[in-house]
Amino acid sequence: MTLTSIARVGLLAGSVFLSVPCGVGLAQRAGEEPIIFTAQNGETADAFRGQFLVPENRADPDSRMITISYVRFAATGPQAGPPIIYLAGGPGGSGSGTAQGRRFPLFMAMREHGDVIAFDQRGTGSSERPPTCVSSQVPDPARPTSDLDVTASYRAALDECVGFWQAEGVDLLGYTTRQSVADLSDLRTHLGADSVVLWGISYGSHLALAALNERPDEIDRVIIASAEGLDQTVKLPARTDAYIGRLQAAVNTQPEAQALYPDIAGLMRRVHARLEVEPVLLDVPSSDGSSQPLLLQRPHLQQLSSALIADPSSAAMLLDLYGRLDQGDPSLVIALLSYFGGVGEPVSLRAMPTAMDMASGISAERRALFDSQAPDGLIGRYLNFPMPQLDNALPGLDLGPDFRRGPVGDTPLLLLTGTLDGRTYPEGQSEAVAGLTGVTQVMVRNAGHNLFMTSPEVAEVMADFMRGDPVRTREIVVPLPDFTHHPMQR
Repeated sequence: MTLTSIARVGLLAGSVFLSVPCGVGLAQRAGEEPIIFTAQNGETADAFRGQFLVPENRADPDSRMITISYVRFAATGPQAGPPIIYLAGGPGGSGSGTAQGRRFPLFMAMREHGDVIAFDQRGTGSSERPPTCVSSQVPDPARPTSDLDVTASYRAALDECVGFWQAEGVDLLGYTTRQSVADLSDLRTHLGADSVVLWGISYGSHLALAALNERPDEIDRVIIASAEGLDQTVKLPARTDAYIGRLQAAVNTQPEAQALYPDIAGLMRRVHARLEVEPVLLDVPSSDGSSQPLLLQRPHLQQLSSALIADPSSAAMLLDLYGRLDQGDPSLVIALLSYFGGVGEPVSLRAMPTAMDMASGISAERRALFDSQAPDGLIGRYLNFPMPQLDNALPGLDLGPDFRRGPVGDTPLLLLTGTLDGRTYPEGQSEAVAGLTGVTQVMVRNAGHNLFMTSPEVAEVMADFMRGDPVRTREIVVPLPDFTHHPMQR
């Protein structure tokens, strides 16, 4: 079973571009072409698509050059400030793809404060992308597996893929957050700006914090949500368990849901223990009409869970999944495995997200803590799979302790934190910015990982911050979903 499709959440949609004459009032810059940008909802906006070249690996004087791409939405406000660069999550998300989706209205609103740049980080979106590696590692989905088996298959796949990428002329050592920080500096120069505003979420916040660490003088201010600190690529299992406790408290506010799920942690442990003793053989439909047998085991379920805990709405699906399995009903897990796909397929790896996470790495101290917590953790070792399974698998890639040291300084920074974020936890988010004195943190009660569009108030506090005004509130409350229903409910 190919599991990175489950562990990595979010759809990385491509962008749609049509070349058109330059719109009224838009100033074209060198290296750009005018386009009409089309969002998934059919709305359009005048924009420019730009490109510039950077070394794939700046540490190699003979490095090949690669193309970096972006979409620029011109400022609309009368007192526009520095360019605002959107940094997508993942790693592996596309800025231009994100602008197409649900956040399109927010991209348009942010134009009041400056040009908005939907940035495709190296190896993503319309930027030059290394080919995906399809390894020869095909784990038999109908046979028993273990955490060690999963790690072994992915490390063997990585060994193959390193050779594959080398044969394709790809320098994997160039796909690090530090190289992306230098790309941001080159983008700033390309745009002719003295400084920029960074706006990111999840891994995009990781990149923004790294930029604050290394090039603070080039950054005017920062907005980040669902922050991932520089030593937080791998989250601690005990904090995942604490999140389940917060989820339980939220469920307990709904009597019908509380009656169904009075002990979420106990339910999950009970189902895991049963699968350890007696795995369940499933028949999983494929998109081509065929089906594949899968012996459902604890590692499979933990990896599904890692995708479902991101937001409260998907957590409702997690509850139903475990509730059904506890009653002997595998129908929802079959539907989810069919949706994610990959059963019986070879292990496939993408260069950019694989290398970026490996390069950011994990400190020895944090790894020891992770290893001590993982055996009893509800999600075990799989929240950030395939890390730390691939930790230190490629010599020379890890950026080391200096990179993982958190930023310091007084750059104004707005941090938006969802209290029910199942991917980057509130405690860790506060720690990620602890060395910065200019932080304004806004808690979004009941929001999860993808919080930007949960309430109009989120956009309002972002606008306050961008104008330099006092942020109107430090707490936004959004409604909880009905934990007894979800979109895949039959």
